[in-house]
Amino acid sequence: MVSTQKDPVLAVLSLSGGNDGLNCVIPRNNGLYRDLRPTLAVPEDQIIPITDDLGFHPTMGPLKKYWDEGKLAIFVGIGYPTPSYSHFRSMDIWHTCEPETIGTEGWLGRATKQLDPNSENVLTAVNFGRGLPRALVMDGVPVASVGNLETYGLLTGIEGENQRNEALDVFGRMYSPAIGTGAVMDYIHQTGTDALKGADILSTAPDKYTSNVEYSPTAIGQYMKNIVQTNLAGFGTRVLYTTSPYNGFDSHANQAQANAGLLTDVSNTVDTFMTDLRQHDASDNMTLLFFSEFGRRIADNGSGTDHGAAGVAFAVGEHVKGGIYGEYPSLEPSKQEDGGNLKFNLDFRSVYSTILEDWFQLDAEPIVGGNFERVKFFA
Repeated sequence: MVSTQKDPVLAVLSLSGGNDGLNCVIPRNNGLYRDLRPTLAVPEDQIIPITDDLGFHPTMGPLKKYWDEGKLAIFVGIGYPTPSYSHFRSMDIWHTCEPETIGTEGWLGRATKQLDPNSENVLTAVNFGRGLPRALVMDGVPVASVGNLETYGLLTGIEGENQRNEALDVFGRMYSPAIGTGAVMDYIHQTGTDALKGADILSTAPDKYTSNVEYSPTAIGQYMKNIVQTNLAGFGTRVLYTTSPYNGFDSHANQAQANAGLLTDVSNTVDTFMTDLRQHDASDNMTLLFFSEFGRRIADNGSGTDHGAAGVAFAVGEHVKGGIYGEYPSLEPSKQEDGGNLKFNLDFRSVYSTILEDWFQLDAEPIVGGNFERVKFFA
């Protein structure tokens, strides 16, 4: 259990497309790494050492200081049994914690319900980006999903309460034949009302924010800036989520150049994010988790890598106990997952359970759908 003066907050950055963990956290002394990746293996003199055996991709230098401070946890061999190589299915599994059935409720939707059981705050959970990640979905849990803080909100371009209500009625008439008038009208109207409330509140965040740090102009950079703005505005938001541009990490070809740019952006943005929070004396109650739906195949295909199984994930924060968690999967052919992929040994639900129990002080079992051994990465 972690004690902070303020309510603990979780930020999540999803790296969409399947980040190549093998070239993020590199087994730098393993000859098989170079044998199996004649095109993509990072030259030994460019790797940033973090342990006797492991090192960062050369573009991940901004994260090294958090490792040195003991504030960065690295989860290796992370995944789940019987891996799916579909982006959609694998991300659904990470979102819902249901690898064997198609889940409809998200783990953070369930957590938000426990954090705010009466839905008293329409901004307990906020997503930045297009659409709503399934991780945040749960019936009765309002979640603000924001393109950007200046233009967010369902129907916010419609002036006047009467015009807004008329528009909500139009929505209701469109959908009611399929669902039933009463239920759909209630749902649409409540959703619209919550969105309008959220829009009015969130639109004040940028005006409350000043900073001398500069985020990258990329989608990741700007959404992470929005997360800090929302956190600093004091809206009582407990869960903040964003996703990198769709399938950007899906590196079947031209991986060396593309991933170098992506990892540069992520590493610089995480550093900027933490620096911004620290300069505002607001880092003490924030934990950032960043992950991807799967890793990549061990062997390269000449210019990239195909979909894999086990990957890597990271958590950074003032209360994070830095270190390597899980065991680095073997590259030996006899110990690989079918198809030439890394075998998982750390269930992602163990990491979720640790966040829920030790950070949010919630009962993890009903949220992740079982009892998973915690990883103990909080100090």
